[in-house]
Amino acid sequence: QVQLVESGGGLVQAGGSLRLSCAASGRASSSYAVGWFRQAPGKEREFVATIHWNLGATYYAGAVKGRFTISRDNAKNTVYLQMNNLKPEDTAVYYCASSTRWAQVAVSDYNYWGQGTQVTVSS
Repeated sequence: QVQLVESGGGLVQAGGSLRLSCAASGRASSSYAVGWFRQAPGKEREFVATIHWNLGATYYAGAVKGRFTISRDNAKNTVYLQMNNLKPEDTAVYYCASSTRWAQVAVSDYNYWGQGTQVTVSS
């Protein structure tokens, strides 16, 4: 079993930056990839970015490409999401999740989830 804990959310003005962290424990090595998703009030949870644990390969949703950067520190079993040039529409609860397959964008392809961290971007 994999345990995931997100941190780093908060309130920021439009144009600002935040860095989210996702600390993985348990059988983290059994997962090939970690993804970030977000869910705004009244909307479905949507894919943001994913990274391959070993290769470091990354894949982004179009809405965040060029503004967000996903990275990982294997020694710390931690995945980061650096979010720059934030917009009010980025406001959501952000979740990290692990998958046994690479480059998956569907919620159903991720089998372990963190509790989420709130990101609020004011205009």
